[in-house]
Amino acid sequence: MPIVSVHIPQIGEGLQEARLVAVLKQPGDRVRRDEPIYQMETDKAVMDVESPFEGTLVSWSAPPDTLLPIGAEIAKMEVASEVPAAAPHGQSPAATAPTSTGESVVALRIPMIGEGLQEARLVAVLKQPGDTVRRDEPIYQMETDKAVMDVESPYAGVLEAWVAEPDTVLPIGAEVGRMRVQGAVEESVSSHGPAPSASTGASPAAARAASGERRTDIPPRTRAYAKEKGITEDQLQTIPAAGAKLMPADIDKFLSGGAAAASGAPAAPTLASNDTYAEAAVPQKQRLLASRLVRGSQLVVPGTITVACQWGAMEAERARVKATGETFQPSAFTMFAFAVARALADFPAFRSTLIGDDKLRTYHHANLGIAVALPGDELVLAVVDRSDTLAWRMFADRCREQIDLARGGKDQANESVTLSLTNMQAFGLRDAVPVVVPPSVGTLFLGEPYTGLAQDSATPQMCRYVNLALTFDHRVINGVGAAEFINAVRRNVEAITSLVSGA
Repeated sequence: MPIVSVHIPQIGEGLQEARLVAVLKQPGDRVRRDEPIYQMETDKAVMDVESPFEGTLVSWSAPPDTLLPIGAEIAKMEVASEVPAAAPHGQSPAATAPTSTGESVVALRIPMIGEGLQEARLVAVLKQPGDTVRRDEPIYQMETDKAVMDVESPYAGVLEAWVAEPDTVLPIGAEVGRMRVQGAVEESVSSHGPAPSASTGASPAAARAASGERRTDIPPRTRAYAKEKGITEDQLQTIPAAGAKLMPADIDKFLSGGAAAASGAPAAPTLASNDTYAEAAVPQKQRLLASRLVRGSQLVVPGTITVACQWGAMEAERARVKATGETFQPSAFTMFAFAVARALADFPAFRSTLIGDDKLRTYHHANLGIAVALPGDELVLAVVDRSDTLAWRMFADRCREQIDLARGGKDQANESVTLSLTNMQAFGLRDAVPVVVPPSVGTLFLGEPYTGLAQDSATPQMCRYVNLALTFDHRVINGVGAAEFINAVRRNVEAITSLVSGA
């Protein structure tokens, strides 16, 4: 049975390296295709990486805590047959053998353009079979969640055939066409970059590292931290490390001026400026949020509904807890979040997300997101995992822990968060139209309390209210379903005393 290499995949746009955190399988273990086999850390997160093949793990090519360039070999596997034609993670079969004329036929594949993409639509072809194509010349158009874009050829040669019709939705890495090229050319990975060499298993990033042009002691989290602080790549190469690896503390020391003299570099990134303006790099967290928001505006079909919710019971319960003098002092917002979590248990649509256009994934439990504002108008997400299963005290403690982590700068956003809460009570806002950031399907806004006429009384009387505004993805949830959910939240809030005492 053939032995094939498993390579570090291109997970997101612009990533150059990743750290092997842990291996989940041992040599000799049987591995199913798409089964997690190791964990890797990038600038964005720690994630499980799935096997692109089915077979037996032969060996690991690097120990845990190794920093590897994207595309480098990570393991070897023994497989029962040849590599599948559309293997994931950028793995692809070699080109056909050269013919007697010295030509070979290679596949053109849908590239991985951005983070989290699973499929794309072939919009139009820009070349016809028989046309001569230059390398990097646009040959077709594809539509993703983000935009319609021209896709360039990774080879120079003659277009042999298209294997998919325009308006076909194809998975990332799938074959879209074939080209005839001169000589034996190894097929490009799905990112349309050069495939890693079988003999070296290294990418251009590794070659630069070996030649001293790029440091290998910078973990992805440090590189991400440097980007947040506006550190350029050139400056990053000059910052001395206090230990074996460059850590965020070394970045802080550099920015405070403590390492400037030793490195010969300026203590902080410079800003472009003149008499009328100043320019600075957008912080990495804001760039990531902007990318999510742009994707949401292009993908989500939003609907927004609002309801007035009586808040008197919530204020009374908060006053009762405060009067006890106990150390357990949950805020009214924490109680509100618990009311939402309990409602989520009964509404699977709000624990769901759309995969592509034709698959609905419903999570068994609700991972509830909470928007947390940071100084400088930064925004991150705290996440309470399995929030619908937690008893009241445990929920309140977990909520506080996760919000504290977020206030420390840890963004916990992940694809399993289907509903997020945004609390604007402290800013005097009564109403708002929240936005949905996919893969979430809803965002629930909580406004400031106010006094108004009771809506359910035959005689005029005053009552404390808050307005709730729910924006939902109409591709997944319709108006009646959204109305039933927000009314369930309202009922939980208005009965908060019995809800927390009985949980």
